Amino acid sequence: MSAEGYDESRIIDGKVLAQQIEEEVRSGVEDLESNRGVTPVLATILVGDDPASRMYVRLKHKACERVGIRAEDYLLPAEASQEELASLIDTLNKNKDVHAILLQLPLPKHLSPQEAMETIDPAKDADGFHPYNMGKLMIGDEGLVPCTPHGVIRALEEYNVPVKGKNVVIIGHSNVVGKPMAAMFLNRNATVSVCHVFTDNLKKYTLGADILVVAAGVKHLIKVDMVKEEAVIFDVGITKEESGVYGDVDFENVIKKASLITPVPGGVGPLTIAMLMKHVLMCTETNF
Repeated sequence: MSAEGYDESRIIDGKVLAQQIEEEVRSGVEDLESNRGVTPVLATILVGDDPASRMYVRLKHKACERVGIRAEDYLLPAEASQEELASLIDTLNKNKDVHAILLQLPLPKHLSPQEAMETIDPAKDADGFHPYNMGKLMIGDEGLVPCTPHGVIRALEEYNVPVKGKNVVIIGHSNVVGKPMAAMFLNRNATVSVCHVFTDNLKKYTLGADILVVAAGVKHLIKVDMVKEEAVIFDVGITKEESGVYGDVDFENVIKKASLITPVPGGVGPLTIAMLMKHVLMCTETNF
């Protein structure tokens, strides 16, 4: 048992796995620099001055520093128009010295994130949100896919969790996590159920899950009586309160039943950023 009283063998340590992925990226960056004289460049676009978005951009830039990627900041005021945002993206698309582009979400309410994402060159789409990349994912051609689902799949591989034929339940059907996650599991021949806010009797679904991915953003939505023994659980949700940071899963109780579970924080978050670094490297290899 760990010092906190948890069985560490049940915890998927996102920080350790993220370090491993970053090491792979750092090695790839060094190869590019020594063999082709190219340093990967990630352009990050931030519209407005949202504190949480600023923090996420900082975390991504720190990861860039660790792996040798050069991060460039592009800031637009909160009142920027859709046309101004599109014009900036178009400039970055045409800039041969920029290999990957990241648009930090959420955008101010008057802007369409989907329209903006569609403006990004699919080959520079570090987040994997462009319809072209999403479409490739749907037909089983997984290249630049959304970072969080990619991180979940990588963790399953690292922990030798079988997926083929397993019952997978995903809670949340966003374009960022739920839908691409479902496609990635289907590509690996799992049986997939996608639940959401309109699902009747959520517990009926979660009790049958061999693998459960929860991305609802509702603190402790998943209680211990909603999961089966030895389930593998990925908690993607995050709720910040004065008392601390919480996931969608009642970790303290559910860990007693789960065979593997990600903590919040320190689980899926670091993996997501590490996979972003991997995508920047992929973009650079494609675009040079």
